[in-house]
Amino acid sequence: MTDSAPSPTPGFDLVVLPDRFAICRLDPALPVPAWVFDAASFVTITRTPEELSLVVLEEIVPAGIVTERPYRALKLKGPLSFTLVGILAALTASVARAGISLFAISTYDTDYLFVRETDLDRTIDQLALDGHRALDA
Repeated sequence: MTDSAPSPTPGFDLVVLPDRFAICRLDPALPVPAWVFDAASFVTITRTPEELSLVVLEEIVPAGIVTERPYRALKLKGPLSFTLVGILAALTASVARAGISLFAISTYDTDYLFVRETDLDRTIDQLALDGHRALDA
């Protein structure tokens, strides 16, 4: 009988985006505000019955919006196949081992990890300990 233990997850390459981001929460009944579309480089819009959640460049968020900031993003080099298993789990587990909170977004092509700007260096160091590589954009 052979032991068919799974092989370890290979290291992943992530690109550190240069921008600073804000994670915003708005009332779900509101329309998506026009200022969201001032962000040319990155925007996510998620509406649920409980909230309208936005991730945008920090610099475009007007005063008075419920916001967590500043966040930095690490983009997993993709595109990734939908058949791949455990990528986000491997990356989030790595960051969790360092006691760092993160906000993850998946797109059709790849995944993004958002960490507080003050945690970026520790995040990169922890990912490196687990065999992942953080590259400059």
